[in-house]
Amino acid sequence: MKYLLIIPLLLAASPVLGAEFTVLRPQQSNISFVSKQMGVPVEGNFRKFAARIAVDPAKPEAGMAHIDIELASIDTGNAEVDTEVAGKAWFDTKNHPAASFVSGSVKPSGKDRYEVLGKLSIKGRSLDVKAPFTLKQNADTLTIDGTFQIKRLDYGIGSGIWSDTDTVADEVQIRFHFTVTKK
Repeated sequence: MKYLLIIPLLLAASPVLGAEFTVLRPQQSNISFVSKQMGVPVEGNFRKFAARIAVDPAKPEAGMAHIDIELASIDTGNAEVDTEVAGKAWFDTKNHPAASFVSGSVKPSGKDRYEVLGKLSIKGRSLDVKAPFTLKQNADTLTIDGTFQIKRLDYGIGSGIWSDTDTVADEVQIRFHFTVTKK
């Protein structure tokens, strides 16, 4: 009989063990990129983005993410370059102020390693992307780190003279680091 009393306590405790991490800590999160100009790596990041993420470390395959990036918040470390990249030939932030990523499925790929499939939308073009990432839990904090590559010309980024891939490489590596806590 006393074992029957323990079962409801175990059931009540199980949601706590598998609780979702949904609160983004923006000061401890970032979205950055690396491209190459004339063979030289150029790094930068986006200062403004919003991310709605829900991950249960016990069931990461059921996780979801919706990330919106304010493209005019690009920071390459050079104000002149940032202004140029916000212009019509590149991001055209006047007509396309944001990029977004919406997750589809999440698949395991090893210990604490996963791959999310989703749609990345930039300048009105939505393409499928695969983004490998890791999950690391430390008490009530979950960190998500990943990297994936896009081809900028697939999204119409860098038109006219900037479509020459000898000057600016077509491949751009996107990096993300999100710190998420429980509600």
